[in-house]
Amino acid sequence: MSKIIFNEHQVRQIESNPNVTSVSDRTIQYTYDFKVRAVKENLAGKGPVQIFTENGFDLEVIGTNKIQLSVARWRKIFNTHGELGFQEERRGKASTGRPSTKDVSAEKQLEKAEARIKYLEAELELPKKARRTRREGEEIVLESHEKYEVINHVIRKYQLKNMVSHLCKMADVSRSGYYEWIENIESRAIREEQDYQDYLLLKSIYDAKRGKIGYRGFYMALEDLLVTPMNHKKILRLMRRFNLFAKIRRANPYKNCAKATHAHRKIPNRLNRQFKQDEPGKVLLTDITYLPYGSGQTAYLSCVKDVATREIMAYELSTSLSMRIVFRTLAKLEASLGGNIHPEAMIHSDQGFHYTHPDFQELVKEMGLVQSMSRRGNCIDNAPMESFFGHFKDDVDYKEAVSLVDLKCMIDDYMMHYNTTRKQWDLKKMTPAQYRSHLIAT
Repeated sequence: MSKIIFNEHQVRQIESNPNVTSVSDRTIQYTYDFKVRAVKENLAGKGPVQIFTENGFDLEVIGTNKIQLSVARWRKIFNTHGELGFQEERRGKASTGRPSTKDVSAEKQLEKAEARIKYLEAELELPKKARRTRREGEEIVLESHEKYEVINHVIRKYQLKNMVSHLCKMADVSRSGYYEWIENIESRAIREEQDYQDYLLLKSIYDAKRGKIGYRGFYMALEDLLVTPMNHKKILRLMRRFNLFAKIRRANPYKNCAKATHAHRKIPNRLNRQFKQDEPGKVLLTDITYLPYGSGQTAYLSCVKDVATREIMAYELSTSLSMRIVFRTLAKLEASLGGNIHPEAMIHSDQGFHYTHPDFQELVKEMGLVQSMSRRGNCIDNAPMESFFGHFKDDVDYKEAVSLVDLKCMIDDYMMHYNTTRKQWDLKKMTPAQYRSHLIAT
């Protein structure tokens, strides 16, 4: 027996050659026509290496010694029996389909019994992932393609001859279905290889995003990389198959704000979760989040977000939770709007200390904005703003900042990226800046 052992990739490569009928991890079965042609060309003066090379075989995979021995054996058969000697070696000779009337010899019965045992052993060894999940106590049933896989594994591993019909009957599958499955091995191998290459591409994006990306994010990222975008259903299938699951954010609420006094006044929830807007600047959301950095230091980030475009219109970073952080945020918002205040403009927030403060409410009125507040303890009333802070904390390594200057640079870079280059699925796969232009144009 040959000392060369073929791996799965090499087996598929050899099986793809039209001059091959089947391949195991050690042996190759060639077609009748190729054997006859190889002998005749060898007798005419061609060497085994030249014959196999011209017929598309990779000699580095098969080995020069193996092909020389094969051609020598074929010449011996040809000299003794002629071309009929090769015909007798063919498997699966044509039959009428009627059951044989000949008595089965004891040797043949023993061979079939051994084949049955080997099949059942292989079925038990079949990887669990190839089986259907059943509830406890129910029988595990294999699909037809899984049975074909077991049959093929047994035949190739134990070099069984003329046992296809017997094994198919025992496994309760059709013989024709098995051969059809065999014919499609190459196409399945190509599909498997393509899936693996696509997985490597997804994995590179997944690692770059530190696992914090879902199928929609993959789809939009691939739009810029591929000429033909990958279907989102295929992305989902590959994510499940190769365990590329998006990491879920954990709630980490902060309540480090000063308590409200009697002078602070709550405002009704005028927005009432009407987050679907198609007019830029009509509904604005604001909130504050905390950012730990350096060696136990804490900074606070105040932002204003446009509901229609999801664009961050203004933001302010501070090491203090004094009223100055929201005043400076409103000043930047006013500068960003450039005096173009929507006649029905509204700014919505939670019931935090800053937003119930009389000075803040007075400044909002002076800017020509209507104020709205979430209900007490109901963060979903300001969900888009909370969602932005969640994505921000996923994407920015703010805890790695050693100083407030470093943190400010990180925030500036991310705000530019978020507004101008980060595509969003619900914005027709546009960036917030692109979607703003789209809404204005329409």
